[in-house]
This record gives sequence, C-alpha cells and structure tokens, in this order.
Amino acid sequence: MRRKDREITDREEILAIIRKCDVCRIALNDGDYPYIVPLNFGLDVQGDQVFFYFHAATEGKKLDLIAKDHRATFEMDCDHNFILYEERMSCTMGYASVIGHGTIETVPDEEKYAALKILMRHYHAEDFQFNTDMIGVTTVLKMTVTDMTGKRRNNIH
Repeated sequence: MRRKDREITDREEILAIIRKCDVCRIALNDGDYPYIVPLNFGLDVQGDQVFFYFHAATEGKKLDLIAKDHRATFEMDCDHNFILYEERMSCTMGYASVIGHGTIETVPDEEKYAALKILMRHYHAEDFQFNTDMIGVTTVLKMTVTDMTGKRRNNIH
C-alpha cells in the first residue's frame, strides 16, 4: 500500500468497517476483463477465519464464472464525506474501505437456511423470519477470505 498512513492493520477495526458497509463488490475472472458485481452480504467470523455469504439466482453469469474459477477479489467502502480545505482551495473525499481475496463455494442445501440467517442479520438486527419457500430457488455462496486490508482517509490535514 502506497499510503501507509491510511492503512488499517487492526483486525477488529477492519471488521468494524465491514459491519458498517451494505454492499460488497466481488471481481471474478472473465477472461480479458474482470467481471465486477455488487452484492448484499453477510459476515461470519469463526476464530481467525472470516466468511462472507451472498445469495443469487440458480443460474447466471456470476455462477458460471465461479464454476470456472472460484477465486475472487472483494471490495467494500463506507463513511464517505467531502473534505474541503478552503485555505488551500482544494478538496478530497473521506472514506473507509476493505479490500481482499477469497475463494467462493456454493453452500449445500442443508446449510442454506443458516447461511441466509447470517446474511439477514447484517441488515436486520433482530431475528428476521423469512419465507423459506424461496430457499429452493436461491443459490447461497460462501466466500472464505484468504487476506484483507483496510484503508481510511479522515479529514485530517
């Protein structure tokens, strides 16, 4: 990372940023160009291992690409704010972000309900009851995070 002064290495601080984000973008291998898709996600931390859960239809380009190459890069960001330096007549943007890599697999049918509960918990604090009839027509994906780093830009001169 070029700007070490913005790097976040504390794992709990990185997880706090992830918990504040509402979209995770994943980049998949699509030959000449990466294929990037924004997804809702759920975070699960088991000891030192971080997992993300995503949901999808039962077919589509994303699933085709994952079947060919299950490696992915992810990115998420939050805390965006405009920072104006009137005395310098310049501006920048504040943010917090997390970038990393992982491998994606399809969650087996018998584990889909628990995985979807993790995903729902990210957006709804209470235990949310949802229509389980949709599980049969939903693909649930699990990303095992292999590495991640955080970065933050505050409004410090």
